[in-house]
Amino acid sequence: MTPEKQKKLNQYLQGIAEILYEEADETQLTNLAGIEKTIREQTLEHITPELGVFFSKRRQEQQQEEDET
Repeated sequence: MTPEKQKKLNQYLQGIAEILYEEADETQLTNLAGIEKTIREQTLEHITPELGVFFSKRRQEQQQEEDET
């Protein structure tokens, strides 16, 4: 990953982290284990499905482009 892309990714991740923190149960954020569990649960619930949809759509678009050529 280029430094420019890493910087852009970090900016997006900071925004995502802020939103997820606002939605987190503060009682679970008192120790490292609770923080890890919260992040894992939120990632599985909110982030991973969207990434899966994006990757799937992107792959389908590429497949269609290949089929057209």
